[in-house]
Amino acid sequence: MPISVQNMFKERKFPFLFAFSFLLISVTILLFSYSSSSPSLLLSTNFQVSDPLPPPPRPLPTRSPNNVPVSSTKPVSKTTAAASDVDLTVSLDIKWESCQLGPLAVDYIPCLDNWKAIKELKSRRRMEHRERHCPKPSPRCLAPSPIGYKVPVHWPKSRDMIWYSNVPHPKLVEYKKEQNWVRKSGDYFVFPGGGTQFKNGVQSYIDFIHKTLPAIKWGKNIRVILDVGCGVASFGGYLLDKDVITMSFAPKDEHEAQIQFALERGIPAILSVIGTQKLTFPDNAYDLIHCARCRVHWDGDGGKPLLELNRVLKPGGYFIWSATPVYRDDERDSKVWKSMVALTTSLCWKIVGKTVDSTGVGLVIYQKPSSYSCYKQRKEKLPPLCEQKTNQNVSWYEPLSYCISRLPVDRMGNLLRWSTPWPQRLSSKPLSLPSEPDAEDIFIEDTKHWAALVSEVYLDWLAISLGRIRNVMDMNAGYGGFAAALIDQPLWVMNVVPVDAQDTLSIIFERGLIGVYHDWCESFNTYPRTYDLLHASFLFKNLKERCDIIDVAVEMDRILRPGGYLLVQDTMENIKKLNPVLRSLHWSTTLYQGQFLVGEKGFWRPSENDN
Repeated sequence: MPISVQNMFKERKFPFLFAFSFLLISVTILLFSYSSSSPSLLLSTNFQVSDPLPPPPRPLPTRSPNNVPVSSTKPVSKTTAAASDVDLTVSLDIKWESCQLGPLAVDYIPCLDNWKAIKELKSRRRMEHRERHCPKPSPRCLAPSPIGYKVPVHWPKSRDMIWYSNVPHPKLVEYKKEQNWVRKSGDYFVFPGGGTQFKNGVQSYIDFIHKTLPAIKWGKNIRVILDVGCGVASFGGYLLDKDVITMSFAPKDEHEAQIQFALERGIPAILSVIGTQKLTFPDNAYDLIHCARCRVHWDGDGGKPLLELNRVLKPGGYFIWSATPVYRDDERDSKVWKSMVALTTSLCWKIVGKTVDSTGVGLVIYQKPSSYSCYKQRKEKLPPLCEQKTNQNVSWYEPLSYCISRLPVDRMGNLLRWSTPWPQRLSSKPLSLPSEPDAEDIFIEDTKHWAALVSEVYLDWLAISLGRIRNVMDMNAGYGGFAAALIDQPLWVMNVVPVDAQDTLSIIFERGLIGVYHDWCESFNTYPRTYDLLHASFLFKNLKERCDIIDVAVEMDRILRPGGYLLVQDTMENIKKLNPVLRSLHWSTTLYQGQFLVGEKGFWRPSENDN
């Protein structure tokens, strides 16, 4: 039977009471002391320094002079950047304003919407007006969100339907209503998988290609594809089921918001055009290139557009052309076909498949040569072979060339063979590694490092919810190790190799990943609100010497979706410069271990009351 407090006094059990009281007081003091000295310290309403993380099992990365990640010999101390040593409470007093462009402001892309520069162009004959014309200085206004903007539909549901209010552009619904690209259904846009050439649906079209040429083994020898003039990117979207990653691209033209639709759906895409400048991809990058009525005049300007495709297509790779000149014989189409025959013959491309399906739509499949034998046997050496390159292979603001790009060779001068089948090629030694003796060891250590960092730090300890992340960008990709470490997650990564870093983009494509060159002192070729996660590992080292960190932050704010994350790994010097800018944009930010800054963009946009 329980003993009451009153009975305890009667029975004079004072020693017990004394001990009990002492224990109660001690516990109270201990709890108060712990709460007062907790290492989690709120510095402001939206910046928090977290508990120090346990050090990763592998050294954290540093950067070599050429900006390729290598392992550090000095692991991070558990006491690095303790809360008492960090003062990041200062916020810049910036009066942000919305871009004053009327209804066009919500989709503002600074380098593609520079109307002043476009009006001053002497010609538009070769699509010059669809190319990049970046304003100077970079604009610091913020693109407003569309009225009624919502958190995007999550993948995989988003492949088939998105919120109408997020991309409120119904023009394609009317313009392509007979071709079943996109339909409006209540509060949603619905994508049935149709297209100009996909009369029985895109899945049937993909099967038709494989039936025409069984050597095209989706997801094995064919892993990386370029889809030219992609529409709403249904071709690339459905190939994802076959372990194929497609870079879909189209210009910002009268097909309103087609690339914005693709990215809202969670399908890799970028705004680009084959005009007067080279595409921002390396030589010999893609296993296969596809064009379904992409409205590119391949024989224009002496055949330079097709020569550019030849440049980015791997030796032995395929070009699939589905267009009326392939299967119609009227005067106009016959003329185009004859011109295409002459041009592809001069490039030594051979036809490996040509047929028409049950709907009357046809296609032709070309294959690029994998040796120089045909080039040497040509009677006319036109187009000529390009001269040997002596500089970096960066196609950034480079004019199109009238020459046949040379075939890739290894460090011994031998022609490179076809990539290892997927998925082995992701971790296999890239054949285009630099010739330095330790290049392979650096690549292997880089791969191991990112696998450990992503699994044991990024995924386990950082407050990032992968459940709502689909579109990811690595702003300083190196060898693509970050993307490789995320390969089993339901997301895709756009790997960006800065033009001032070592050119590693060929290696990224060899691994079966996709990416582009870019200069982060300018805006990226994408619509606002198109990425869920931006990753920047030691990006600002070279940037701070060429452009203002505020301009880079504005661009990150433009392309990141509300509710999306920025993950920065950098020095405290650069983090201290970046964080106040993010706070002024009403982002919430958290610092881990003195070098991992996690920012989350909110739904805030400036209004007249903010000024």
